[in-house]
Amino acid sequence: MTSTNPTGPSTGETPTAAPPPETQSATQPRGGKRPSRWGGCLPWLLVLAVLLTGFAIWKFPSLKAQAELGSAYAARVGCSCRYVQGRSLESCQSDFEPGMEMVSLSEDPATKTVTGSVPLLASRSARYAGASGCLLRPEN
Repeated sequence: MTSTNPTGPSTGETPTAAPPPETQSATQPRGGKRPSRWGGCLPWLLVLAVLLTGFAIWKFPSLKAQAELGSAYAARVGCSCRYVQGRSLESCQSDFEPGMEMVSLSEDPATKTVTGSVPLLASRSARYAGASGCLLRPEN
């Protein structure tokens, strides 16, 4: 007597066929590489990081205060250079202190106003007032 359990027509059970081997899994693309876990989230994470960085710069009081001070200084020096000394606005930017590379100047010849600005942070204007020289405009 054997201790094996026969299957087949004599026992009433039907033999089960082994499933055919799959050549590719349903979760794998044809190239054999699995899609990245972060592939769909990465662009959103980058956008979120840029927005959070912009928000931190905008709300960081020390950086904003320095930008206000730098733009006011640049407007006052640029106005004096342009309208008191009579130099071009481009040559006036060479008078800036080191570290003021982000400050840019623009002028309005009709009102004799020079505006110093730091992109996205601060902007101040100074107006030529004749014998009094250049005066900073009050902040709004």
